[in-house]
Amino acid sequence: MKNPVSHSSAALVLFSGGQDSATCLAWALDRFDRVETIGFAYGQIHAVEMDARLRVRDAMGAIRPGWTERLGGDHVVDLSGYGAVAESALTADREIEIGESGLPTTFVPGRNLVFLTVASALAWRRGMPVLVGGMCETDYSGYPDCRRETIDAQERALTLGLDTPITIETPLTHLSKAQTWALASALGGDALIHLIREDTHTCYRGDRSHRHDWGYGCGNCPACDLRAKGWQEWQAGRA
Repeated sequence: MKNPVSHSSAALVLFSGGQDSATCLAWALDRFDRVETIGFAYGQIHAVEMDARLRVRDAMGAIRPGWTERLGGDHVVDLSGYGAVAESALTADREIEIGESGLPTTFVPGRNLVFLTVASALAWRRGMPVLVGGMCETDYSGYPDCRRETIDAQERALTLGLDTPITIETPLTHLSKAQTWALASALGGDALIHLIREDTHTCYRGDRSHRHDWGYGCGNCPACDLRAKGWQEWQAGRA
């Protein structure tokens, strides 16, 4: 049975409260008439991510005229059982390093596939044919579920499984972190850059005690390293 409600100008954003998902939320608000967000409590060892997403979301509407009216509901799904099964350095007390598989221990196996599947169920019910995610295969840690090839396969599987067209937009796929900073600036100017620096959270260690030019974080985990290098490259390009 096809979903009887389908609004082509409606999108559901996978929103974690980090730099990438905040940029994607701004991107969606700039393009769709109705935007909702979904977040996942999957057993993260730090709660700051879930706190950050609320702060960022609350402030996002004021960035540009009309965004408040376009921003609809927020949905949080408890996936702690999945997080326990897919144990990683993000869900358990483990060192952040390259594991025996050749992937970082921060890799949560199948995370994006699980998130997109759950999000698609909500999107189907809400009549939202577009999912928006911050997956990126340019500046990333080698996660196979961040590749656009993986996303294309998931898009087709969801379209078949739901018997209705589902589009997965990944606006950051081919962008470096410097280009992601630039995109945020183009979308929301200094106000969005300030929001990303002050309120988003990307650090794998959940560190909110150290403030850097690019925002808060430990400064030495892979996520902080990518964010810092991207900031420096973007700033150098603007000089």
